[in-house]
Amino acid sequence: MKTILILAAAMALSATASAADPAAGREKAKACAVCHGENGVSQVPDFPKLAGQHRDYLARALNDYKSGARKNAIMAGQVANLKRGDIADLAAYYSSLQALTTKY
Repeated sequence: MKTILILAAAMALSATASAADPAAGREKAKACAVCHGENGVSQVPDFPKLAGQHRDYLARALNDYKSGARKNAIMAGQVANLKRGDIADLAAYYSSLQALTTKY
């Protein structure tokens, strides 16, 4: 029974991720730009760069802030009203952006 529940949860997350809309995420990301930069590239070392991060990592981080599993007072307030689809859209948007590269 436990395996069935885990499989059902994984399928639900996968369906949400595939239905994610990067264009909608771009609109929803306007509030994020204050700290994380216009295109997910923060200019402040204290705020992480989101551009090019893996979609599943971003979704997990936002869900963890929302549930309280990951602690940050600012982020907890930012994600409090996000729905599952909002999180999927934001993760799709930021993961679709070009990450910065470093030249050696």
